[in-house]
Amino acid sequence: MKEYSLNIDPRILELLGPNLYTNIYYVLAELIANAYDADAKNVYIISNKDDIRVEDDGHGMSYEDGEVQKFLYVAAVSRTSEENAKTRSGTRRKMGRKGVGKLAALSVSESVDIMTIANGEKSGFVLARRPMEGNRLQAIEEKDIVFNQIKSHGTAIVMRHPQYRLHKTLNAVKRNILKIFPLVNSNFKIHIIRGQEHEIIDSFDENIMKELNTLITLGSEYSKLCELVPVTFPASKAELIEQRIPYQIPLSLKDNSGLEREYSLEVIGWIGTYKTTRGRKAEVTDFPDNFISLYANKKMGEFNILPIVGQNKLIEVYVVGQLHVDLFELSELPDMALSNRQGYKSDDIRYESVINYVRDTLLPDILKKRAMYVDLMNKEKKKATIDTQKKNEEELRKLINQFKNNASKKAAESIRAFGADASQDVLEKAISDSINDTVPDLGIKSLVDSQKKKILISQTYNDKSLADIIYKFLVFNNVPEEDILYTNCDDEVCRIPEGVSVYDYLRDFFVESYSTQKIFVLFVTSEYTKQSWGAITEVGASWITQIDHKIFNISPFRPEHPLDDAAQWHTTNRDSSILSMSALSADIFCQKIEVVCDKLGYTKRTRKDNKEYLKTLISVV
Repeated sequence: MKEYSLNIDPRILELLGPNLYTNIYYVLAELIANAYDADAKNVYIISNKDDIRVEDDGHGMSYEDGEVQKFLYVAAVSRTSEENAKTRSGTRRKMGRKGVGKLAALSVSESVDIMTIANGEKSGFVLARRPMEGNRLQAIEEKDIVFNQIKSHGTAIVMRHPQYRLHKTLNAVKRNILKIFPLVNSNFKIHIIRGQEHEIIDSFDENIMKELNTLITLGSEYSKLCELVPVTFPASKAELIEQRIPYQIPLSLKDNSGLEREYSLEVIGWIGTYKTTRGRKAEVTDFPDNFISLYANKKMGEFNILPIVGQNKLIEVYVVGQLHVDLFELSELPDMALSNRQGYKSDDIRYESVINYVRDTLLPDILKKRAMYVDLMNKEKKKATIDTQKKNEEELRKLINQFKNNASKKAAESIRAFGADASQDVLEKAISDSINDTVPDLGIKSLVDSQKKKILISQTYNDKSLADIIYKFLVFNNVPEEDILYTNCDDEVCRIPEGVSVYDYLRDFFVESYSTQKIFVLFVTSEYTKQSWGAITEVGASWITQIDHKIFNISPFRPEHPLDDAAQWHTTNRDSSILSMSALSADIFCQKIEVVCDKLGYTKRTRKDNKEYLKTLISVV
């Protein structure tokens, strides 16, 4: 019977085992990395009722050649220079380094079976948090060493009665594993098996790209991803989807021997933004879909640096990225990875350089692209809305003309039937009946009315500060932003779409409309009003069309006819661009906004709430 002994105090297993990893996918990451370093072409993750088994078809470990005993040396560094940085085949760079990944399975189970076969020679033992005989491990008899997927060479790790379980759907497991090992291919496949279900991971998750609306790639290896991102706006594709060369920065670093040498830190990979965040991260055990991950030698080193490089902005929830920095794992340099492979030493200059680049350049650049996409989408939506409004206006125009013709025809027929001697009352009733019979033709009027802007804030750019206060106050009083027309608003929903004239909009939907709904105008007046042709035009138009309005004036200017200068207007003081108002003016301000809300059917706030809120927007003296 073969004997197996650990080279460390077995109590270390109980101390480190359950606490080393915080997520089952990090455990799988270590086991998959071990398979990769063994030159495996296939890794099988098999979820059974009472265990989770990970098998690989790598070289396996020979007891006779001392490979099994080497495995039992915990914390034995596997690579210290470029000479031992490659796997046995010489075709792969080793992922492992610290020699503690073999303990990963103990984070999932108290007892783990390790079985291996090399050149037909089988070996097996039980790795437990509390070994039965000191350093000696329980051997597994050769007849009990059984593999599910491999035959002549490879290793199986069986985690019995696991404390954690994989996601209930294999597709979710696949997505999570791809976040750890995104660069799988036909030479390194990961199989996920549960009962009769079998998922194979052998290529990058292209579905991620199909969910994006912006993308920046770094390096030619990733430029092909640009073709996978849907192109919503062909004219702006170059601005939204961009290929870049790798980011490089020279660094002076000390190698393992203490000798300072020059190195080039290179960042390759990609970063993008999602179209939407709906339906993401279904379970607590999942990796979220909103992250910027760091990889080295094709293995994840830190899942998410977004909390470090971001500013906690709402728009950052759309960001996703995978960046590869192989200098992090260069064997001749000091190891900067944390013991559990869930991050890097934050004071290492390599890490600091990458963090600074992502924070100062890469993240702001992708957020600008996302903002541009949103602007383009809003422009399209607004254009579609206005096109619909025009269509409805035209339909209303036709219906009113039809109404006139039908009403006139019915009235004429009724009068002819009564004869020339009919009384006045009879004639009036005939006309009234004909109108009532044809009124249902005008059902679209309410739809046309509902699609219109309800309030126009007429102002000059020089008076934007007061106009902004009025806008915020309207929104505070439950006026929807989309009901407000404010050409200098910071919120695009209140502006007319790019390329559309505000005067064309007002003419189409208010002046020449058959709809009786008028827009309510809030004039912001000052000494700049007379200098603005646009403001003067709006004043004249409101007088001609007899539109109801309120005046918010900045002294010392005095509003004049054709504005309703006989009515009390609101007064704001301006001293060196600083606005203020008296307590009386503040009350009048609240009163006027509340009256507008009443007339247009909005649920206003109380006067007390309004006065308190106004004090947060302007100085009340």
